[in-house]
Amino acid sequence: MTIARIPATLIPGDGIGPEIVDATLAVLDALEAPFDWDTQIAGLAGVTLEGDPLPKATLDSIRRTRLALKGPLETPSGGGYRSSNVRLREEFQLYANLRPALTLIPGKRYENINLVVVRENIEGLYMGYEHFIPIDGDPHAVGMSTGINTRQGCRRILEYAFDFAIATGRKKVTVVH
Repeated sequence: MTIARIPATLIPGDGIGPEIVDATLAVLDALEAPFDWDTQIAGLAGVTLEGDPLPKATLDSIRRTRLALKGPLETPSGGGYRSSNVRLREEFQLYANLRPALTLIPGKRYENINLVVVRENIEGLYMGYEHFIPIDGDPHAVGMSTGINTRQGCRRILEYAFDFAIATGRKKVTVVH
């Protein structure tokens, strides 16, 4: 029986990204996962080689494969260029981020933890509206971040959270803003 190959975009990332991605690929290879990787760049590697932290070829590859595995990407602190992670979320409307928390080892400080945080990923402070107010010659004396939440964005994340709860048999949804 021949297993169909699955096209996917691979972005090794920056810093420890390539090391993490190599370890992940070793596991996938051991499992004989049938991926055909199209390796692309982003983050600092994108700036260095293409002058863009999220090059067009990378975006085109993700659009074509509809699947991507990426390592951590460098985001310079205090300026330089906009986060590639935020740009990816916006470009592909990746508005929901699932963060499961589950007790794995009983007998520790917290028992019977089984929750999933569904976090809105492209609105709020992720919009990236940031400004500085200069004081006494310091151009960055005061930093301001403005978050924007739309009715549409709130409804979309709530619908996602409730649909997820129903699909996974969860009985409770708590909304926090």
